[in-house]
Amino acid sequence: MTTVPPGQLPGQYVSIRKRFKKYFKALENFGKAAKEAGPIDDKTAHLIQLAAAAAIKSEGSVHSHARRALESGATTDELYHTLLLLSSTIGFPNVSAALSWVDDVLEKRA
Repeated sequence: MTTVPPGQLPGQYVSIRKRFKKYFKALENFGKAAKEAGPIDDKTAHLIQLAAAAAIKSEGSVHSHARRALESGATTDELYHTLLLLSSTIGFPNVSAALSWVDDVLEKRA
């Protein structure tokens, strides 16, 4: 589960977690099982999830995985490089948007 204080989590996320407790617990367990299924470390896993979030244009997920990647030891340069690598796949406009969402996270940490 995320280590962000509850007051900083998106309202929709908190609402789903409160309203659908069994569903949310299953979702958490699913994510944990997926991470434990292989050799990829937490930092790398969050960088992969950051790239996927950018590819589906999910601002909230980009925020979440950027925060979690940083908490797992990723550097700012690694966050940016993860997104720049997507340019030929998802296009510059999508990469630019994702970079701005990572910047949101970095600005809050400063």
